Amino acid sequence: MVNTQLTTQDKRLLLDIARETIVVTLNKAPLPPLPDSLPDVLQQIRGAFVTLNKGRNLRGCIGTFRSDRPLVEVVRDMAISAALHDPRFPRVTAEELKEIDIEISALSPLIPVSDPDTIEVGRDGLYVTRGYYSGVLLPQVATEYGWTREEFLAQTCIKAGLPSDAWLKGATIERFTAEVFSEKTVGK
Repeated sequence: MVNTQLTTQDKRLLLDIARETIVVTLNKAPLPPLPDSLPDVLQQIRGAFVTLNKGRNLRGCIGTFRSDRPLVEVVRDMAISAALHDPRFPRVTAEELKEIDIEISALSPLIPVSDPDTIEVGRDGLYVTRGYYSGVLLPQVATEYGWTREEFLAQTCIKAGLPSDAWLKGATIERFTAEVFSEKTVGK
């Protein structure tokens, strides 16, 4: 079986790459090349989210499930998107970057859910789709808000622009796990 667990060093490297990527992008400099020698786990094809927090406030969060690129490249691209292209927020500025904590969620593949009772709050993130509508909530969101499984499902439907009970009425539910770590938990 392929190891997908990230070591502390792997996490530190991904966080450093994310921060450096944002810094050089804000300074309009070219992206530096990725290290020549990377651990195999960082070269696995995986999705990821990059979340930027300023104090206790969300400052940007962008990610993807589906990827045809290595985790390290996805993290780099999502760091740029979270800092500059999250439509909910103005672009991050170089001055405020020192106040921002970078958090990365390295994702597992999506797992179809046929029985909502198999969803475990705190372990699973959710991806709900119906037609053109889709919404995702990372595993830590339900824990942060103290939601039950049903509340988590309802809130993911709402995030998708669907009625809160769409999970009971034909929406497709998929779950995933995430290794979530930040500069606060791993250190800068």
